[in-house]
Amino acid sequence: MSFLQPTDGAYQIRTMTRSELAMVVEWAAAEGWNPGLYDVECFYAADPSGFLIGVLNNEPIASISVVKYGTTFGFLGFYIVKPAFRGQGYGWQIWQAGLNHLKGRTIGLDGVLEQQDNYMKSGFRLAHRNIRYEGKGRSTNDDSLITQAKNSEGKLVSLASVPLTTVINYESTIFLAERSAFLDCWLNSPHHTVIGWLHRQHLLGYGVLRPCQQGYKIGPLFADSPQIAEAIFLALKAGIKPGSPFYLDVLEANAAAVALAQKYQLTSVFETARMYRGPVPELPLNRIFGITTFELG
Repeated sequence: MSFLQPTDGAYQIRTMTRSELAMVVEWAAAEGWNPGLYDVECFYAADPSGFLIGVLNNEPIASISVVKYGTTFGFLGFYIVKPAFRGQGYGWQIWQAGLNHLKGRTIGLDGVLEQQDNYMKSGFRLAHRNIRYEGKGRSTNDDSLITQAKNSEGKLVSLASVPLTTVINYESTIFLAERSAFLDCWLNSPHHTVIGWLHRQHLLGYGVLRPCQQGYKIGPLFADSPQIAEAIFLALKAGIKPGSPFYLDVLEANAAAVALAQKYQLTSVFETARMYRGPVPELPLNRIFGITTFELG
């Protein structure tokens, strides 16, 4: 692991190890970000060189993720400085190292709204807002609603029965770049519930449910129509213990996704700003009903 940026000698920035990423996920939990219990393995698989750590006198004090996807896109997250070291320039240095790591690429991030102005100073532009909704586990009418959904054209299936290449090809029409290593881990984790919608052997949507520090998160939730998104959502929701909290990160720009959250009485608890440095990509926002993660896009 080579040092990416020389500083004053006492503070150094380098690539994280896997065990350090596990530590940073705990930092994220302390910030109230509620990461998944088993995120480390899949995050690290996405790009082992895409996580930087700032070390002061051999103590890790700052982090940033700058995961590369394909040859033209990167996503920035996990931008954290331990509270005792904030306001001293360490965060700015690792921020600059992260941007340099993704130089020449379009960069996306999901940042807290109050930091928008700071991100804009580094060349980021607002694309849309995201809303984190909280709900509770299954209710008594979920089964009847799922039955109605099954009577629509197509069927719910476990993605374990669908070739990975099928999911990768489907994602290529929604996500900005290929992320097969991440998907291989995300879809095959024994801790995740993965459900798709097939119609005449064509994948028209899928979703993932994973356990988190608090409750569960659904992400992604991609679908070609609101009806398919609802069917997948209900099937995933049915796997949650009654009363247990779950979270769905919705694009405010997708009115049908907001309507889905409101239909099942989910409550808005948090917002982020999706911003890009470089050209703002044209994505099929109407097919994105739930973001995969705020950390990796």
